[in-house]
Amino acid sequence: MEQTFDLAVIGGGPGGYVAAIRAAQLGLRAACIERDPYLGGTCLNVGCIPSKALLDSSERYEQILRRSAEHGIRVGEVSLDLPAMMARKEQVVSALRKGVESLFRKNGVTWIRGAGRLTAPDRVEVTGANGETSQVVAPRILLATGSAPIPFPEAPFDEERILSSTGALSLPRVPEHLVVIGGGVIGMELGSVWLRLGARVTILEKAASILPTMDGEIVRAAATHFMEQGFHLRTGVDVTSVAKRKGGVRVTLADGGTVDGDYCLVAIGRRAYTEGPGIEALGIAVDARGALRVDGRLHTGVGEIYALGDAIGGELLAHKAMEEGVMAAENAAGRVGHVNYAAIASVVYTWPEIASVGLTEERARRELGEVVVGRFPFSASGRARAMGEVYGFVKVVADAETGRLLGLHALGPRASDLIAEAGLALEFEGEAADLALTPHAHPSFSEAIKEAALASLGRAIHL
Repeated sequence: MEQTFDLAVIGGGPGGYVAAIRAAQLGLRAACIERDPYLGGTCLNVGCIPSKALLDSSERYEQILRRSAEHGIRVGEVSLDLPAMMARKEQVVSALRKGVESLFRKNGVTWIRGAGRLTAPDRVEVTGANGETSQVVAPRILLATGSAPIPFPEAPFDEERILSSTGALSLPRVPEHLVVIGGGVIGMELGSVWLRLGARVTILEKAASILPTMDGEIVRAAATHFMEQGFHLRTGVDVTSVAKRKGGVRVTLADGGTVDGDYCLVAIGRRAYTEGPGIEALGIAVDARGALRVDGRLHTGVGEIYALGDAIGGELLAHKAMEEGVMAAENAAGRVGHVNYAAIASVVYTWPEIASVGLTEERARRELGEVVVGRFPFSASGRARAMGEVYGFVKVVADAETGRLLGLHALGPRASDLIAEAGLALEFEGEAADLALTPHAHPSFSEAIKEAALASLGRAIHL
């Protein structure tokens, strides 16, 4: 069987399904080819969404268990129903899967189930779950093949004792001791889930600090709070091997030491998934890490084939992939798509949350020299005091000469929501003064942004 479309997208994750929808909105007959049984990719099915569901559930459990009394709420015996928590996670995922399917129907996107493989610049062979093949012909093709967890050398994931992020989302019981290799976003988030539910959690990070790409001052403050929560953070350690043993795992370090646990989560990063879709046969270039090479239009240099999201590397963020999905679809349709990468935020959904957009203070000083920095602690925020969440602060980094906003970083309650304001300011090339002069509702967490901006101008009111 052969089907013809104006545009075919290989991959139904955040970048792929958004690209297909945007293409359909632009009047193209669009198809999305997805090998998994569900749309949404890693993010919706085994990544962003289920992890946030567990983070929210575990956060509620911990607050009821340990912090309800300070609000004058007395509770009886509190117990954990892990199967019910996991069932809720699956319900959240299921509802959003149906939502994506509904969006396809609404916009007239055709969902083709099966694994797609390029056989020509305008042709995709699709192999269904039953092994039967069909052909999709389209003059424009978008590659949104996503990424996969990187296994530890010689210790493949079995999802029983040696876990990827997928396995760590569905453990049958709370670990006694979860050993996490990698102190990045995935390691800290999933470590937080199981720590709150009662596990001992040890983080082993090769770099000098956890979350090594984020603002150093923010990370140091976060690390202190994480250790107060009960995390065992070990940085600057090199893991040489991971081995299963009776009842658990043993992690061996370069200094000869060992760390034993009943589970080991390997969270050392993800790599672009590009091996399967017939990319090399068409001469599409890849970099040293296996990511597809594209130009400023997300074009691969072959035919009318574009690529986006995790498949092209950079920061592996779902919202980055979504923006690139829109950009690639618009470029493929003859328009001019664009993504402002400087305005893309990064978030760590621990508690307190960590959010960052723009340049860190360290990078701003390296690249621009003199900068000004303003900080405002949540301990001085009326809303944070009322909520009982006073740890952390907002930090503004601005150009010393022009006042232009360079970056904003937050450690504290609802930082993931606050960061959007700074992203908008960066999109419009605004100044710290723009944030400082904008009225913010009182009492609100967002006032911390205004006050940090005022502090960068030497005009703080509530400090």
